[in-house]
Amino acid sequence: MNAPINVSRTVAQKDVDPGRLQPSPMTRTQRWLSFSELAVGSAVVIGHNVYHVVPNEVPILFVLGLVSMRLRDGSWTAMGLGWPKSWRRTVLFALAAAALRLLLGALVIEPITAHFWPPAVAPSGSDQIRGHAVVALEWLLLIWTFAAFGEEIGYRGYLLTRAAEAGGRSKAGYWAAVVVVAVLFGYGHYYKGPSGVLDSGMAGLILGAACVLSGRNLWVCILAHGFIDTVGVVATFLGWQS
Repeated sequence: MNAPINVSRTVAQKDVDPGRLQPSPMTRTQRWLSFSELAVGSAVVIGHNVYHVVPNEVPILFVLGLVSMRLRDGSWTAMGLGWPKSWRRTVLFALAAAALRLLLGALVIEPITAHFWPPAVAPSGSDQIRGHAVVALEWLLLIWTFAAFGEEIGYRGYLLTRAAEAGGRSKAGYWAAVVVVAVLFGYGHYYKGPSGVLDSGMAGLILGAACVLSGRNLWVCILAHGFIDTVGVVATFLGWQS
């Protein structure tokens, strides 16, 4: 196996977005190892959300991802956590991704799923947000930590990276990884029912595409995820949605 690449030092020297680095070709052993990690991560997602035989997948993927990236790649910047070249561009990209997700959800996914299934089930306890500022603030803290950081590091940072590596880090491999991880992300919200799974899968597609199109800048995904859920909390607090 090749020695770990010091991605963080390379980023600092070249002053480029971490995702725009051209990594060395992967060996067959490395690709199989990445596929194995993807398989384990997938089993954790399905095992918790569908069969309820595994603890919550988000902390597990979070830890597995950080440990794996550190051991195999030498730095967490390998998952896209390097310092962005432009925070302004990062925030604008995240806002655009969040807006697209919200619009598609309201104008496309919800009308379609309404013809086939009941509305998506809301997260447990979210019915307490309306009119309660303290509860809303608690939810905002939860979504910016557990959801925005936790889920994005686990899904887009870790699983998408390993899925793309299993595909040889080609362009096709990255886009296939976006689809695979979006499906897993949908099943990560299995409790919401079929409508919620489809809606979350669509969100996963947009967040994964944003990750790839931004040069694998994971901060785009983290911020976009936080913006999306913040809109949901504010809308619920003000009584605009249930």
